[in-house]
Amino acid sequence: MNRLTFSAQFWRSPRTVGAVLPSSRALSAAMVNAIDFGPLRTIVEFGPGTGVMTADIAARLRPMQNYLGIELNVVFYKQLVQRFPQLLFFNESAVNLTEILGRKGIAEIDAVLCGLPWASLPISEQERILGAMLQALRPGGAFVTFAYLQGLLLPGAWALRRRLKANFAAVATKKIVWRNFPPAFAYVCRR
Repeated sequence: MNRLTFSAQFWRSPRTVGAVLPSSRALSAAMVNAIDFGPLRTIVEFGPGTGVMTADIAARLRPMQNYLGIELNVVFYKQLVQRFPQLLFFNESAVNLTEILGRKGIAEIDAVLCGLPWASLPISEQERILGAMLQALRPGGAFVTFAYLQGLLLPGAWALRRRLKANFAAVATKKIVWRNFPPAFAYVCRR
């Protein structure tokens, strides 16, 4: 997908797309490298968008490991299905994680990589998504998401930070990825 198409989707729905440009390969690497793929059985990606992180995840998956991508934007969803026919995508909200897992017969997940624009999401939606994820994430499981530097002053960013610290045994931050527009950093959380 080209940057023009991504930008057009942002202008159509800035609150759910969250950025004018897709995440960089550098940000993707910082996030995907935080996951131990060795013992992993099921990984979920919230908001795969154009598939930058999805490509990095797909390159590391082994045959017996499951991937579920949950993408709300129908344009991105259709392109992901075409680009990654070996992976499973759902054109739904991450709020529906419990129902999606139930339909696939999956009781728990090992890791979640997240590209959702937390700072622009309504607080109530943040709560519902995190609640569904925490229900499914196994003890010791990992949740990796990112935040844009310019968004840190927004109420949604503060709310996310408080929720992460309250719900995870460990919350660390990675170095700022300056080769992303806008600059961002990853939160690496462990249950």
